[in-house]
Amino acid sequence: MKGRVLIVAGSDSGGGAGIQADLKTVTALDAYGATAITALTAQNTRGVAAVFPVPPDFIGRQMELVLDDIGADAIKTGMLHSAEVIAEVARVYERLGRGTPLVVDPVMVAKGGARLLESDAEGALRVQLLPLAALLTPNIPEAEALTGTVIDSVDAMRRAAAQLLSMGPRAVLLKGGHLPGAAVVDVLRTAPEPGASGHPGGEQLFEDARIETRATHGTGCTLASAIAAGLAQGLALVPAIARARRYLREAMRAAPGLGHGHGPLNHAHTARPFS
Repeated sequence: MKGRVLIVAGSDSGGGAGIQADLKTVTALDAYGATAITALTAQNTRGVAAVFPVPPDFIGRQMELVLDDIGADAIKTGMLHSAEVIAEVARVYERLGRGTPLVVDPVMVAKGGARLLESDAEGALRVQLLPLAALLTPNIPEAEALTGTVIDSVDAMRRAAAQLLSMGPRAVLLKGGHLPGAAVVDVLRTAPEPGASGHPGGEQLFEDARIETRATHGTGCTLASAIAAGLAQGLALVPAIARARRYLREAMRAAPGLGHGHGPLNHAHTARPFS
C-alpha cells in the first residue's frame, strides 16, 4: 500500500458516492484513505432525502488530527456544504497541508437533483478554495455555475476550463459527460509551472466512447479520488488522470445493478492493484 489520501467529504448512506465511494476507490488503487466527514446524508440511488451537517470546527479537528499523526500525500475534497465549512477546510489546509496536492471536486448538486452546496457558498469556493487547488474537477453544471456561462459544446468546455483556471487552481479537468453524443470528452487545462524548466501548461483532451448505463452514481467522487490516489503515489497529473479514467470506466462496466435509480459502481472490480 503506497500513498496516503485524506478525504474531506460527506457520507452517502447508499454507499455509492461520497466518503464511501472515495474510500473504496482509494483502497482499490492500493493507497491508504483517511477521512474528515463533512455531513451525513440519508440517500439511496433515487436521491437525497435529508442532510445532517457536521459543525465546521469538528470537520477541522478531524483534518488536524489526521494530518498531525498519519499525514497525507494528497487531499481530496467533496461535499463542502457552506461558506463556513469551506473557510475551515481552507484554514486547516493552509496551516497543515501546504505543499500537499489538493484535488477539489466542487460537489454542488446530487445526481437526483438535491442541492449539496448552499448558494451563498459558491463565492467562498471561488475565492478561498480554488486558489489552493492542484486540480479542480467540475462537471458541466458545476462549471456553468462557477463561470456563469452556458456550456453546450467541447469548444465551450475549453473556454470554460480556461476561465476556471484563471480563478487560481493549477489545473482544471472539466468533465463532459453531461453533453450528448456517442463520445465523452474531458478537457484538461493546466497553468504554466514557474521556472525555466517548468511545464509550459496548456490543454489536453481525453475522449472515450460513452458507456450506456444507469450506473452513474458517484462517478465524480470516484474519478477525483482515483486521481488523488495517483498523485499520492507519485504519478504526474496526466498519468494519474489517465489511470483514474480507466478505473472509472471499468467500475461502470462491472456495476452490480443495485437500486432503482442512478445505480452504484463496482469499485472492487479488480482484486489486484490497478495499473
